[in-house]
Amino acid sequence: MKIHTFVATAGIAVFAVFGSAHAESPADLNDLEIAHVAYTADNIDIRYAHLALALSESSEVREFAATMIRDHNAVNGQALALLEKLGAQPQDNFLSQQLIANSIELVNEMSALRGADFDKRYAENELAYHQAVNDLVENTFIPNIDNGEVKDLFGAGLEIFMAHENHAQAVVNSLN
Repeated sequence: MKIHTFVATAGIAVFAVFGSAHAESPADLNDLEIAHVAYTADNIDIRYAHLALALSESSEVREFAATMIRDHNAVNGQALALLEKLGAQPQDNFLSQQLIANSIELVNEMSALRGADFDKRYAENELAYHQAVNDLVENTFIPNIDNGEVKDLFGAGLEIFMAHENHAQAVVNSLN
């Protein structure tokens, strides 16, 4: 991948995760707000994957997208089960709202692409998105989660999403 393309893609993903300058900080979110961000991020990635299944003809991209749908749905299912067990509801917040707003723009952008242009943009976004989200989960969310069961779920999810990052890197490399 060309350096400027990677920097632009990573910048978009970081902006998608952290949003514009807000007084709020991801480190200040409580467990239920963190849960909402994670659930939102998973659903966004599922939406990107459905777009890839609709637009891509690449078997490699389609396989990756199917993996994203399967794994993110599974993690969301575990998260919802844990919230039900705890008798808790996720809480909407500035970060989950910013993720949704930015994802709409990205879906519109990627929807206009076809063929190799779509495949490359989707794969580069997946790599940058997983890098940014994994960093946020590992270095901000997990250290700040109070509930042990929620922390364990995030740790297990991080292992899965690190594998996604590696898989996305392989897809990006193969498309270049």
